[in-house]
Parts: sequence; structure tokens; C-alpha cells
Amino acid sequence: MYDDATQPLPVVGPQPGRTRAPETPTPAPRRSRRAQGDSTPPRASRRRTEDRRGRTPDRKERTAAERERDKRLRLAGRGIMAMVAAGVMGITGIVWYGETSLDQGFTRSGAISPEDVNLDGDINMLLIGLDTRKDLNGNDLPKEILDQLHAGDGTEGGYNANSLILVHIPKDLKHIVAFSIPRDDYVAVQGIPGYDHAKIKESYGLKKYTVEEKLKAKGMAEGPELERQGREAGRASIVQTVKALTGVPINRFAEVSLAGFYDLATALGGVDVCLNHAVDDSFYSGAQFPAGPQHLDGSDALAFVRQRHGLENGDLDRTHRQQAFLTSVANSMKSSGTLTNPGRLKALIDVAHKDVVLSDGWSLTDFATTLGRADSPSVEFRTLPVLRYDNVDGQDVNVIDPVAIKKTVREAFGVSTPAAPSAPIVTPTSTLDVVNASGTPGQAAKVSKLLTAKGFPAGEVANASYADGTSSTVYYGAGADTDAKQVSEMFGGLPVSPSTSVSAGHVKLVVGSDLDIPATLDPTATSTTPTTTANGSSTSLTATTDTTTSDAPDSGKPVTTTIGSKIPCVN
Repeated sequence: MYDDATQPLPVVGPQPGRTRAPETPTPAPRRSRRAQGDSTPPRASRRRTEDRRGRTPDRKERTAAERERDKRLRLAGRGIMAMVAAGVMGITGIVWYGETSLDQGFTRSGAISPEDVNLDGDINMLLIGLDTRKDLNGNDLPKEILDQLHAGDGTEGGYNANSLILVHIPKDLKHIVAFSIPRDDYVAVQGIPGYDHAKIKESYGLKKYTVEEKLKAKGMAEGPELERQGREAGRASIVQTVKALTGVPINRFAEVSLAGFYDLATALGGVDVCLNHAVDDSFYSGAQFPAGPQHLDGSDALAFVRQRHGLENGDLDRTHRQQAFLTSVANSMKSSGTLTNPGRLKALIDVAHKDVVLSDGWSLTDFATTLGRADSPSVEFRTLPVLRYDNVDGQDVNVIDPVAIKKTVREAFGVSTPAAPSAPIVTPTSTLDVVNASGTPGQAAKVSKLLTAKGFPAGEVANASYADGTSSTVYYGAGADTDAKQVSEMFGGLPVSPSTSVSAGHVKLVVGSDLDIPATLDPTATSTTPTTTANGSSTSLTATTDTTTSDAPDSGKPVTTTIGSKIPCVN
């Protein structure tokens, strides 16, 4: 997957006769209806009207040919923000190497939970790349910017968090770990009416839409304040969703939009990359590059991180490009002379103040001072593992193992995983319903019997419905949140979500094929959780062997690098 060979870099830029296909932006997130119970109609009829997807209701209807064209081209735009978070790393690099005037002038957000602000010197930082064609006030980007981005006319596009990177910086600064979170991971969400699960990228836009609709119903007009409150709700939602998925607190975050990435890439003067193979994806992303090391201008950098078609592992290979690009940005900040060039440095500072949103209380000057104590910190880039691909409500999703992900992230961050309790701490009062989505007959009855023996009042035992999904999840009705959390903890931390389809005073446990019955509940049980060792093990850039025997999608070997080291070659 990776090779650290580096050679003199040819410059790749616009060439005579070379054109890039126009692209349409990602639509606003569509709404799954898993939370709506057994009365849900078949998939084919589950479509929201355009105005419920964040589009203008009176917009002119497209012709069939235009819809088919947009369907093809939209695939190219889905990952356009996969690398915007790299710009944040570049901005922090400015203060890392001496600039101390950045802290004034940023848009700030209060999305971080107060209990997570102080982590005893550690930093868990979420970098968010937001796919939107709007500025921070909700206005369309200027046409000249949209033309450069091949982003349509600005009427398309939602608020997907298409790039998510969770970075752990320990207080001893010995080893920094960054996890890329695949944008299509299908995860539990909370506080979004009609949803208990969604693609992780959608938790921002869905929550923003929900809050804005409530505010408009109370009389708030379209404008900067509505946009500000909607985005604040979206930020809090994505932070909480990532926190629930990974099982670790988050005490810093930075958000960059589509325009922000372009501005940052342009101000940096392009990036150095390296490809294992030549690529020609001119129809979709516009990526058309030779194999080997090369320097890309701002537009080609977008094409590089946008490409998904023709890659061995699709979106997962795109996260590898994202990681390589982060390394390139950091190297560029250190070696290109940007930090000693007053004009270029001012351009970066101006871009940061215009395009970057930071969490309240985060001083980049203090952050840089902290990082400056380490001569050249080691950075390990990893990708959260995916069990398999699936289709839910007509959308392609990544099926994941939330318990295994929590274990992987906690171990990498040095956070101890609490032992699963053998019995509930508080005497259960909620009726426990158990449904079987595992495909193995008798699993629901077995689990129900084990939990009933631990004091949970027995309820219904049945097969899962389509609306229940296939992943192990704990749903609960009104008044049953405490018992739902206890069930979750006894299985090592299953996703927990309120659901209007579960009766008050009831907990519903969906038993999926991913459920691992711990020995504390059944000493005779053997784990059936698929292994994630191959995707989670620590491997350096020079590793050439792959010991995985799993058919799971390839999340790639971890990339271990240091600032100033060679740029890894990627697919």
C-alpha cells in the first residue's frame, strides 16, 4: 500500500488539451427511517421531497438527462472535502514555527462538552472538513470561487462532514496518533427526529436542518443568525457522534469548509504527493497523474484527494491519500520557506481567520508552544476498520463493529477500557425486549435468558424487523435510559439510542452477528467478533508484509511518519 521512495518531483499542472470534467456537489444528506418502526414502507417508496433534503422547494425540476448526468458527476464530488482538515494542520504549523498572532480573529464554537475540556494535559482533537458551498453566514460562495472548485452554481450541496480525523496528542508528546474516520460509517445518532442511525458524515447536516426548522417555526428569518445556530448544533452533533463511536472524550476541534481548503492549498503553493500507479479518472474527479512523486497545484490537489473510482479500496484508499497529504502539508510548512516569507505567511493567516472555526478556549499559540517542546514528534496515521459494505435505504454504507472500534481507539490513545460489569449496578426496572438480527437461530432467546438471570425483567423475544437494522444496538423508550446504558455496558459498550418505536419503560436489544457475549455473562461463550488486528496493528511505512486473513475491506497499514520525513506513496 505504501512506499517511502522519494525522487525529484515533476510538476503536474494544467496541460494542453487536458480538461477536467465539471462536477456537481454532494446533495444534502438523505434520511434513513430505521427509527420509524415496522410500518415503514419498502425502500423504493422511502424518499423525502427535495425541500426536506435542504433544497429550495420551488427549484426548477431537472430533465431526465440532467438528472442522469448529475448522478454520475455527483460521485466525483462526494469526497471533495476529504482533505480540508489538512489545512488546519498547516495553520497550526504556522504557530508551531514561530507566528504568535493567530488567536484573535477566529470564529469560535462552544460545541465541546465542558466536562471534556481538561484531559490532564492530553489533547484529543477532531478535525472536521465540511462540504458546503456557503460561507459562514450562509451566503453562496462567489462564482469565481465556485468555478475554481468545479462546485456547480452553489445551489447544490449539503453540510456533510466528509472529512473526520481524530488526533491524540499525549502530554508527553512521545507519539501522536491520528485516526481517519470513513465518512460512510453507519453509526448510532441521537437528537435527530426520525433517526437512530445515519452515515457519520450526515450527523452534522441532519442536526443543523432539524434545529433550523424549529427556529424558523418560531419566527426566525433566514440569515446569518439562523446559519450560526444551525451550524453550532451541527458541530455539537458531530462531536458527540464521534465521541460516542470512539469511546474517548474530545476537547478540541477545528472546522474548515470547502472554500477554506481551496484557499489554504492555494496559499501553500500546492503539495508534493506520490502515487503507486498512474491514474486516469478524468471523467469523474479529474485526477490524471503519472506514477511516482510529483508536485500538484491547488486544483490538482483537489482532484488527488477527490478520486474514488479506479482505486483498489475506494473510499478507504482516499483516506490513505488524506493521510499522505497531511504529511505533505506539514513538510511544506517546514521546508518551503513559507514561514519565512512574510507575504505567504500573511496569506495563510488571512485564510485561517476567514475560513477556520475553532472550539472555544483553544489557543493556537499555547498549542504551538506545547508541540514545540518536541523536536520532531512521531505521527501515526490510521483508519478505523470497516467490517463490510452494505446498502441501507438505498444508500451505500460501511458496517462497523462499534465495540471493537472503541477498544482500538482507547488502546491507541492510552485510555483504559473499563471491564464489562457482570451484573447491573442499579436494579433494573425496565422490561427488556430482545430481537434477533444475527442470522443464527436462538440467539435472542439465549441473550434474553442470560440477562433475565441478571435481574432484567423479561419481555418479548422475536426476530428483528427491517427497521431494527443488523448491527447490535440498544434502543430505549421513555424512562428506560438508565437500564439501556446498563445493558450496553454489560456487552462492552454497545451503541445506545432513544427510539419512539420502543414503548415507555422498555429496552430493546438488537442482537446482531457482531455481538460478542462476554465471559462475565456466559463463561461458556466464545467471541464471534471479527478480528480487527490487521487494520489496527502498529506498522511502519517500510512494512512490506500483510498478515491479514480477513475478507474485510482493507483499511490499510498505519502510516508512521515524522514532520519532515518522506512522503508516502499511496494508491
